[in-house]
Amino acid sequence: MWTTESLCALVDSKLGDYLFVVVSNREPYIHTYAGSEIKCHVPASGLTMALDPVMQACGGTWVAHGSGNADKEVVDNHDKTMVPPDKPRYSLKRVWLSKEEEDGYYYGFSNEALWPLCHIAYTRPRFDEADWNTYKKVNELFAQAILEEVGDKKAFVFIQDYHLSLLSRLIKKNTSNIITAQFWHIPWPNREAFRICPWHEEILHGLLGNDMLGFHIRYHCNNFMDAVDRLIEAKVDWERYEITRGGRKTAIRPFPISVDFEAISHGAQETEVAEEMASLKKKLGLVEEFVGMGLDRIDYTKGIPDRFRAVDRFLEKNPEYRGHLVFIQAGVPSRIHISTYKRLNDEIDDLVEEVNWKYATGSWMPIIYLREHLPPITLMALRRMADFCVVSSLHDGMNLVAKEYVASRFDEDGVLILSPFTGSSRELTDSLLVNPYATDYFAEAIKQALEMPRQAKRRRMRRMREVVRENNIYKWAADIISEMVKFEFGDA
Repeated sequence: MWTTESLCALVDSKLGDYLFVVVSNREPYIHTYAGSEIKCHVPASGLTMALDPVMQACGGTWVAHGSGNADKEVVDNHDKTMVPPDKPRYSLKRVWLSKEEEDGYYYGFSNEALWPLCHIAYTRPRFDEADWNTYKKVNELFAQAILEEVGDKKAFVFIQDYHLSLLSRLIKKNTSNIITAQFWHIPWPNREAFRICPWHEEILHGLLGNDMLGFHIRYHCNNFMDAVDRLIEAKVDWERYEITRGGRKTAIRPFPISVDFEAISHGAQETEVAEEMASLKKKLGLVEEFVGMGLDRIDYTKGIPDRFRAVDRFLEKNPEYRGHLVFIQAGVPSRIHISTYKRLNDEIDDLVEEVNWKYATGSWMPIIYLREHLPPITLMALRRMADFCVVSSLHDGMNLVAKEYVASRFDEDGVLILSPFTGSSRELTDSLLVNPYATDYFAEAIKQALEMPRQAKRRRMRRMREVVRENNIYKWAADIISEMVKFEFGDA
């Protein structure tokens, strides 16, 4: 099993002469004002939660957009600060964007064009040329920040996600001493879906500036290679999973991302978590026999309305559970500047009100909606309390909530209800797989989870925990680094 120590040893032996740089839009730590005091908190992001342990193990520099209103107060003359604040292990270099740049690059092209384009969740992408131009400009800003950080040193630059699809090509245009790998954290759609993007050739060309491009599962690799094969001039080698364009070769590989299993499993056993569970039950007035849980960023790809409809159908078909089951949905609203997200929030609010009005009696309500940023200990307590956890994504690259739930259940209790449209469903085959669009089957899965014999729960959870333990976040990073060291520098 890969650990912090073994990953450090690999980095020292394979990348000892290289500066290790991670690049993402979202920063792993955000500084904000709380009155006159500056507070630091971790954002609700699966990407940053997964990569922070890797950076703490490897050291190096993380380049990201400085989005906190107090971020500028804590950086040095090179826009850098050491993190984590309580035990610094690596440097965070911040890139500053104007409101107009953030609006066009992040809210506009990244999340109104690329996000719905790549997720098959029946939300139409919006392609605006001004947003595309801002997206290109911001990718150039990130390239300048990285080149400034690297200088004349050799570097391994690890680029994250769809916000920076042009970055590797821009970096390589100015230097030959950098190896780049990029990990695409969301699905890659089929070629017919992707070709509607007016700038699909530029995006593919940008991504093929990488020495290696990673996806969660082989299916997404295949979709990407098929898109390249049909949409641009390039040599596609299906046997080696390599693409050559303009004399540059890019390896396409699947790397299923994961979590820090040991840290989560040990953290779940802390006495503070048990105390938080007791506090939560008192605060929420929980005297019911059964608790279900959903834990998501509020996004239309997560299938939150679908799970509320399933809870509704379950209570309709199984009235004996009324007054005995509470479903807790925790989540932070996101991208509320975008109209589709505003409509989603309205739909969720309406459904919560509808289902609760329909079944509530006395102080009991079937759905408790916690729409706020919850501290890590509260999230851990919720995972520990839940008799079942629902991950009902309509389309997802991996989904780390599912793996976090499994890792937290050291008691080998609890049932995971999982959508087959997540990358994690390929690994967590002992979950209850259910199509979130099929409301009646979804409701039946909730019943199955509640009535599953204790021994069957233990058997399923034990097997899933072994999968997540073995394939942890350090193995993911080690696999990528081991693959990357095979490459030699080439010309841009």
